[in-house]
Amino acid sequence: MTPLSAGAVAEKMKAAPAWSLEPGGQAIRRSLKFADFNAAFGFMARVALAAEKADHHPEWSNVWNRVDIRLTTHDAGGLTARDFALAAFIDAASQ
Repeated sequence: MTPLSAGAVAEKMKAAPAWSLEPGGQAIRRSLKFADFNAAFGFMARVALAAEKADHHPEWSNVWNRVDIRLTTHDAGGLTARDFALAAFIDAASQ
């Protein structure tokens, strides 16, 4: 698997305005805040099931009502379409 070109990443970022591109362009990040821990954990459970099914897992952390997420494709050494597909799922699941 090869990483997306800088131009392709720029195009994909247009459809992911809630996400930030890390310096160097190797990963994207997003932080989400929920009403409470239960809401944050429920969101993480939904994403975990989809991530496992796609065999593409986020790097993330949770502190009470906040979830910080980082997406990259380690095998490719950068961003791939899989990262943006998971980002789109995360965006929908966070609504």
